[in-house]
Amino acid sequence: MTDIHRAAAAGFTAQPDLYVSGRPGYPAAIVPWLRAELGLGPGRTVLDLGAGTGKFLPCLRETDARVIAVEPVAAMREKLVREHPDVQALDGRAQAIPLPDASVDAVVCAQAFHWFASAAALAEIARVLRPGGSLALVWNVRDEGVGWVAALSAIMNRHEGDVPRYHTGAWRQVFPAPGFGPLRETRFPHRHVGPPEAVILDRALSVSFIAALPAAEREAVAAEIRALIAATPDLAGTQEVAFPYETAAFACRRVDDVS
Repeated sequence: MTDIHRAAAAGFTAQPDLYVSGRPGYPAAIVPWLRAELGLGPGRTVLDLGAGTGKFLPCLRETDARVIAVEPVAAMREKLVREHPDVQALDGRAQAIPLPDASVDAVVCAQAFHWFASAAALAEIARVLRPGGSLALVWNVRDEGVGWVAALSAIMNRHEGDVPRYHTGAWRQVFPAPGFGPLRETRFPHRHVGPPEAVILDRALSVSFIAALPAAEREAVAAEIRALIAATPDLAGTQEVAFPYETAAFACRRVDDVS
C-alpha cells in the first residue's frame, strides 16, 4: 500500500466495522447538490475516490449515475463489496487511478481528500476526468461550538501526531490547481442520531490514529470518552443523542488546459 499514510493503513485495516457504525451518513441536501454542481444523473459516470467502506455510495446512487469506487485499503474495500455488491470496486490510489483517460464525468472524495492532497493526485484526477468534468470534496465536520463536542475533539486530538486531517486546512494548499477552476464551497447542517455508544464512542474509535493505537491505549481513550458522556447532562443516561455536524462540500471544474 505504497503512498498510504501508516495511520490509514493500520487504523482502517483494524476497524472497518467501527467505521460503518460510528461515522455519520450525509444530509439529504447533498444529493441535489451533486446533481446541480456535478451534473450527475442518468448516463453519467462518477468515481468515488478513497471510497472506504462505501458510506457515501448511497448519495451517489441516488443521482442515478453509474458509480465506480476506488479504495486502496483491502479491509475497507472488502467491506464495501459486501455492503454494495453491485458497485464496481477497484484497488487503486489517488496517485494511480486504475481507469482510462477521460473516462468519468465526476470524481468525488468524501472524508478522503486530506489523505492524498497533492499535485500528483490532482493531475491524476484531471487525467481520468472528461473535459468539463468536476471534482467534489466532501467532509462531515464536528460542530465544536457545542461544549461536549469540543471536549471529545480534545481527547482525540492528543493522539493525532502527523496524520493529515481536514481541520488543519493543509489540503487547501494545493489549490488553485493546474487543470481546475476555482473551488466553490457550500455548507449544510447535519446530525448523526443514535445511541451514545455508536455516534460518540464508535465515532471516536473509528478515527484512523485512534484505531491504530495499541489495545491498552485505545481502551484508555474509550474510558475517557465514556467518562465524558457520563459527566455531560445532555448525554448521561440517554438512549439517543444527536451529534451535531456541518457538512462542507467543495466543487471545481476541470478546465481544458491540464498541462
